[in-house]
Amino acid sequence: MKPKKIVVIGFVGTQLDSGKGSGRWEKWRPTVALMQHEEMMVDRLELLYSGKHEALVEQVSKDINAVSPETKIKVSHLAMSDPWDFEEVYSCLFDFARNFHFDTDNEEYWIHITTGTHVVQICMYLLTEAFYFPGRLLQTSPSRRQIIGDPGSYALIDLDLSKYDQIAQRFSREQEEGVAFLKSGISTRNARFNSMIDEIERVAIKSKAPILLMGPTGAGKSFLAKRVFELKKARHKLQGKFVEINCATMHGDGAASTLFGHIKGAFTGAASDRPGLLRAANKGLLFLDEIGELGLDEQAMLLMAIEEKRFLPVGSDNEVQSDFQLIAGTNRDLSKEVMQGRFREDLYARINLWSYELPSLVERLEDVEPNIDYLLGQFSAEQGQMVRFNKEARERYMRFAVSPEAIWKGNFRDLSASITRMATLADAGRITDTVVSDEILRLKKLWRHYEQHDTSEGIELSKVLAPEELDNLDLFDAMQLKAVLGVCKGSKSISDAGRKLYAASRNYKEKPNDADRLKKYLAKFSLSWNALFLE
Repeated sequence: MKPKKIVVIGFVGTQLDSGKGSGRWEKWRPTVALMQHEEMMVDRLELLYSGKHEALVEQVSKDINAVSPETKIKVSHLAMSDPWDFEEVYSCLFDFARNFHFDTDNEEYWIHITTGTHVVQICMYLLTEAFYFPGRLLQTSPSRRQIIGDPGSYALIDLDLSKYDQIAQRFSREQEEGVAFLKSGISTRNARFNSMIDEIERVAIKSKAPILLMGPTGAGKSFLAKRVFELKKARHKLQGKFVEINCATMHGDGAASTLFGHIKGAFTGAASDRPGLLRAANKGLLFLDEIGELGLDEQAMLLMAIEEKRFLPVGSDNEVQSDFQLIAGTNRDLSKEVMQGRFREDLYARINLWSYELPSLVERLEDVEPNIDYLLGQFSAEQGQMVRFNKEARERYMRFAVSPEAIWKGNFRDLSASITRMATLADAGRITDTVVSDEILRLKKLWRHYEQHDTSEGIELSKVLAPEELDNLDLFDAMQLKAVLGVCKGSKSISDAGRKLYAASRNYKEKPNDADRLKKYLAKFSLSWNALFLE
């Protein structure tokens, strides 16, 4: 394997690297001395400076050419007026790192922190720890008993970020930006979803392990996987591309060929070699949606590819390699699939290290409104025309969108399609009450085939209450409780049940807490949601 080129990134030392006349060779100058180590050759030096130090940069460059003519030097001037100002230095170096083209496949980066002000050194350290500089820290020092011509020593080091807790807080804004990026800038309000995205942002930056995204069709698994890839790519965690496949579209022998590739003549119709999607995702991210649809043989091959980064193409006796990162999506309960023998237990354990369940749209009704704004903005940008609701039309659509009538069977796909239809039909960029009325009828028609679970019979109270409790229950309370429990039984969560039961009164509360209201109602009968529906 071809060795990587060594690239050093560092500031010229306005004091340490200075010197005039032949006497300059008698002192230890860290940037020049680094190039004098016989056992190590720097292929390129990215020499940074600020202020008016062109003469010093020119002198240092000439001296490096004299001792190490093989080293290429690229000089960059950074426009910082005060190299002791943390905010200015960090901002300037951050912009440099974001615009620098890092080729981590062919180059190894050493970040020289011996020169520059202490503020410069700390900021370069922080950016390296955060992988904006995807390399290692380099520290140089003179020999204890300085000898003319002795280059001293150098060390590649790892520093403890905890030593700089206060400065590390500067990264909180970058993390917030990463979270906002994963949400596409949508100001989501659902606490469960926001907490999940916060963790996914940290995992995406720090971990190479597989991620499992669970949730119903249309909940946004594919969209989130693509955003995770883009975030990792921006932080230099990946160099390859995003490869996506829905496993439900692959069947029989074609599944293995699609994923792992095949050699010419492997089967009838294999007229040429095919690399397969795993190799296409090398150094990148592979998103396998509906992974529960894979056959057991393909699951075994995938497990080997994940753990050992190697596998056999169909019909080949020679292994190939691919270093990809995996995100898997599913709308199935894979633990049940394992119990029923349809999914390998070892593969499930391997991809279940980081697992997240994306809530459905009906479980995130508070996020309907910000998503409507996002979708309208997206449509307006694509069509080059601003589209808005009339006030009455928006209020009517919102009342319907968060009501029990709106089942959102296709989740965010249904919402996206609905907004697209109304925006397309909007005259002069205004969505009117008439357009909303027609759209509500259209949605109801689309969903009429999904019959709701009949909850009219409720639950037999004798199964949840003791005989003496039933004897003391008025007929009115008994009938009401039976109906309430029936709604609960047909709901996905206590919040879902609460929204159905309090659909009218919740509109008059500033902060409706349907789950808490239902919890208190059940408690009057010594009942709880967890005991009734989660056991």
